[in-house]
Amino acid sequence: MARNNVRLGDLLVKANKITRTQLNEVLEMQKVKKKKLGQLIVDEGILSEIEIIEVLKEQLGIDMVTLSAIDIDTRAVSLVSETLCKKYDIFPFYVEDGLIKVAVSDPLNIFAIDDVEINTGRRVKAYISTSDEIRNATDRYYSGRSVENAINEINKTVAVTSIKADDIDKMDDVKNAPTVKLVDSLLKNAVEQRASDIHIEPYEKFIRVRFRVDGVLNEISTLSIDVLSGIVTRIKILADLNIAERRVPQDGRIVTNINNKNVDMRVSILPLITGEKVVIRILDRSNYKVGRERLGMSKEDLGKLDDIISAPHGIILVTGPTGSGKSTTLYTVLSELNDNEKNIVTVEDPVEYSLEGINQINVNSKVGLTFASGLRSILRQDPDIVMIGEMRDSETAEIGIRAAITGHLVLSTLHTNDAPSSVMRLVDMGVEPFMVATALKGVIAQRLVRRICPHCKEAIPADVAERRLLGVSENEEAVHYKGKGCAACNHTGYAGRMGVYEIMNIDRDLKDLILKTSNSDEVKDLAIKKGMKTLAMSAKELVLSGQTTIEEMMKIIFADNL
Repeated sequence: MARNNVRLGDLLVKANKITRTQLNEVLEMQKVKKKKLGQLIVDEGILSEIEIIEVLKEQLGIDMVTLSAIDIDTRAVSLVSETLCKKYDIFPFYVEDGLIKVAVSDPLNIFAIDDVEINTGRRVKAYISTSDEIRNATDRYYSGRSVENAINEINKTVAVTSIKADDIDKMDDVKNAPTVKLVDSLLKNAVEQRASDIHIEPYEKFIRVRFRVDGVLNEISTLSIDVLSGIVTRIKILADLNIAERRVPQDGRIVTNINNKNVDMRVSILPLITGEKVVIRILDRSNYKVGRERLGMSKEDLGKLDDIISAPHGIILVTGPTGSGKSTTLYTVLSELNDNEKNIVTVEDPVEYSLEGINQINVNSKVGLTFASGLRSILRQDPDIVMIGEMRDSETAEIGIRAAITGHLVLSTLHTNDAPSSVMRLVDMGVEPFMVATALKGVIAQRLVRRICPHCKEAIPADVAERRLLGVSENEEAVHYKGKGCAACNHTGYAGRMGVYEIMNIDRDLKDLILKTSNSDEVKDLAIKKGMKTLAMSAKELVLSGQTTIEEMMKIIFADNL
């Protein structure tokens, strides 16, 4: 308990990490900014959080813990309330007999240790961790518990009486209604697990709830079918949809704030024979960043991208299936092209993220604002650069191509399997080959693959079949990598996703070939001779460099028809 008199500033000065003068300056700032001393030192760039932790470890003899790399004991989590964790920036991760192990960002806060000991009746052993680690663990584990508690509460309610849809918005205390708590907990949990989509699927006797994380659907829970109408009604109320209409599909939007993050959710409701299915697409605006580092392109691919976007006019296409990261690529290109000398206008369905300095239009088919009509209006606004969310029809494609020919730089997306297929797709949409050859400057085809978890990554010698897949001869040594599964990756072996790219720069030879033929195989063969790496080639490179697995590569190879 002698640590109660120890002060962080004195420890840092004693360890020669900061000077007494620096400490006094930060202490003066603290009087005005009302922040913790350690946070101010980090904010001012004097020391990093890790450097402060290293000093505390050395001076106080306290071990450090990386919460994302260990298995969390959920019994410990159940003993300490979420309120207490957030109050003191702590997280319980292990319990045995009369001891509970707790990660703390400030080991000098004796009140935090005392409160945990009083609330749990156990002796506390403190470990140092970063605020980010503690916050992420708290969000992840307590949101999961809130879903479990809401499910238990709703199951008790169902045991007494079925919840009717018409009752949800008439309850005296809506926020405390079990169905409302469950929906709110599901939305919060999905955001904290970095889910891109929530699926609520009705079957004959139960409801299945799944989250899509890193492109893969995972089952979260099952619910009684009796609560379906209440859940759907609550979501309809949040999305401002017609709660009385259950026969036709409905689309809506929920804009909310979760854990101080602005979150935009797109709601789609589809009537099935077993009830209404709900899919919610999550757009976390606060976490959205554009930039080359987010794309994950190789230096070679970045060079090709620079060549394409340096064109003063013409059309640049980004292709791939839904959820392949096309929007991220487009927004990154737009942000790089954005400056005070250019007028940039976009027409999107919907506008996913707002970019400062760029004029963005949301498609609204109910009032006749389509891609085609919006594009016509944009061209009367003296634009330098135009972005069309998607070329869905021949009218939009033709207007976009004509705009590119008449001196505008046009960016858009298509749904094709690879870059060369885009040529055939435009011709199939009714655009003349000579216009395609004249306007097209480059095509970027892309996919997303899961990245191997760095915490549990291990090397595996490649067998004969794997060598053949990777294009490695029998005489060469070859290994590939895989994640064993750990707490950091939720035992999946993967952590996050990365892009795989196929970039086709349209030079004079390719233009001449497009004028003669729209056969995508011929265009592909010539593009490869000109240095284009196919999606399959790029995926193989990622496997050999240890960034993704053979299983993820196989998805690309089959899609690339190789």
